[in-house]
Amino acid sequence: MFERQVGAARGLRPRAASLNAYLSSVTASRFDSPYHAPVMVAEVCHYLSGAEAKPEAGDAQPSLAGRRILDGTLGGGGHSAALVEFGADVTGVDRDPNAIVEASARLAAQVAAGTFRAIETNFGDAASAPRLEGQEFDGILLDLGVSSHQFDDAARGFSFREGAPLDMRMEFMSGGGAMNAADFLNESDEAELAQAFRDYADERKADRMAREVVRRRDNTLFATSDDLVGVIRAVLGPRSGPPDFARIFQAVRIAVNDEIGVLGRALPQLRDRLAPSGVIAVITYHSGEDRLVKHAFRDWSRSCVCPPRHPICTCGANNALGDVVTRKAVTAAADEILRNARARSAKLRAWRRRSRPMTAK
Repeated sequence: MFERQVGAARGLRPRAASLNAYLSSVTASRFDSPYHAPVMVAEVCHYLSGAEAKPEAGDAQPSLAGRRILDGTLGGGGHSAALVEFGADVTGVDRDPNAIVEASARLAAQVAAGTFRAIETNFGDAASAPRLEGQEFDGILLDLGVSSHQFDDAARGFSFREGAPLDMRMEFMSGGGAMNAADFLNESDEAELAQAFRDYADERKADRMAREVVRRRDNTLFATSDDLVGVIRAVLGPRSGPPDFARIFQAVRIAVNDEIGVLGRALPQLRDRLAPSGVIAVITYHSGEDRLVKHAFRDWSRSCVCPPRHPICTCGANNALGDVVTRKAVTAAADEILRNARARSAKLRAWRRRSRPMTAK
């Protein structure tokens, strides 16, 4: 009751009663690790089990027995550990070599048993990866953004802690030649910088901030987090703080890793790897990502694809590839946000591929 009241007071969603039947098996930190605390584990397991809709009171523990799942953002293996425990056969992919090592060690018993395997690749390239060629999956998961380990490791440069290097590359070990955050700030033109701050940080003073970056780099190149924080304070004023820093650093990270572009290219490729009745679930942390996923799921579910101004349907109204499972984005419950603040901005959406096209009426 206390947690429910606290959540309500802070505008958080109480844990749905519909999940209580099996939440005892997916308790607060059961699948957390020092590397990463996975978000909405119970909800992910529910939707990837093939459930038709959101959970209802009295639902049994989800069964994923025999289901082939692709965890496209392996991280520390938290979601994969839960999926395997509930009976799934899981393939995990991640472009961060550290994540592959961490998850493989954590799930060593499952690797030996043949129910889990890890592959180093970007989820955007997973559909064409040699080891995955020709495979179909009953479920696909994408948990976007940065893992707790990546964010907490000062050397990775994802956070605004004092003196951290401006790196932010996801492929930290293998991407020595790839553009990092310092390169982006030092080499991008003013228009590119402004667009990143505007699109990925929803920054109203994006143009001014871009000009300030260019002005400062003419004297001293950007190298550490302090340099970027200095720009933010100069533009937004001395009262700017961590929420502002987080937004701008996020924008730079998204641009450095082409996260929106990778997601946009990957979604249709991963959709085509779903087996009939297979489900893709995506957890986003940024409005741009969520909007892209929402629109993709909506477009894939349209029966009629005639131009909007076309007076009569001539396409047969039989073009829907599947159906949206989550009518609106699912958010983390109050108790989860209270123990893991990074879950606050998470939104989960799911879509199911049809076993066959719906016959037009």
